[in-house]
Amino acid sequence: MSAFASIMVPMSQGSTTPPHDLKSAGLALLRWYADAGVDEAVGVDAAALYAEATPAQTPAVAEVIELSKSVSLKPRPKKSDEEAAEDRAEQLTHDANTLAAKCASLKDLREAVAGFEARSHFPAARNLVFSDGNPDADLMLIGEAPGEQEDLQGKPFVGRSGQLLDRMLAAIGRDRTNTYITNVLPWRPMGNRTPTQQEGLIFLPFLMRHIELANPKLCVALGGSSAKLLMHTNQGIMSFRGTWGTLEAGALTVPILPTLHPAYLLRNSLAKREAWHDLLNMKQRLAELAAE
Repeated sequence: MSAFASIMVPMSQGSTTPPHDLKSAGLALLRWYADAGVDEAVGVDAAALYAEATPAQTPAVAEVIELSKSVSLKPRPKKSDEEAAEDRAEQLTHDANTLAAKCASLKDLREAVAGFEARSHFPAARNLVFSDGNPDADLMLIGEAPGEQEDLQGKPFVGRSGQLLDRMLAAIGRDRTNTYITNVLPWRPMGNRTPTQQEGLIFLPFLMRHIELANPKLCVALGGSSAKLLMHTNQGIMSFRGTWGTLEAGALTVPILPTLHPAYLLRNSLAKREAWHDLLNMKQRLAELAAE
């Protein structure tokens, strides 16, 4: 951008203004112009700034003129799309923290999530998928994101993977009357894709408040995205599934067990053996917690 930039340094013969004050004031003014986006000096007075110092000029004025030559008046470069996206994600995460902290109940939290601005990032989603099951249960299962059927019905784990999950729970004497279920993301990503790390971090404040308000005795992370987010690791799920961790959600501290997602088990039937071991491990830990 072009703008008129004129620095007038009042100085008469015999002025008593200290030279170092003139220098500081002149340089500060130049920097102010640069920060304002001025990139070109025009006009008689402005042009004089770039002229050689004359004998009538004091040393301080001449030095300010010389320094002006090194001050960049070019506009600052615009942020890249990636930088802008990172700034946007940071702002959304901040907003999520603020909103989640104000929620005193699961009803409040549901309304906050439903109205959250990041909803617009999931144009394919039809319905909010907040939770299913019993919010007073001692067991809380946390999946990754809704699929097509979940999006249509507004409930987590109701498609093929959900039907398998129900059978898995039934095998250890559980169902949705004594289990609470949610996801990292409450909205269906386009094409049922896996949630990105950035999306998980944006919605993490809501999820942590969700866990704190539900107050389960034990959490299970279903799938790599959920497990890595909640257990703060970048390892593949196969390297740490079945290994107990500790989850801190606000004032709540609970044990958490990472295991395989039912959708993965539908594609890899041999992995059901590991999942069954994790289910038995979870059942035993719940019994121990109930006995305490």
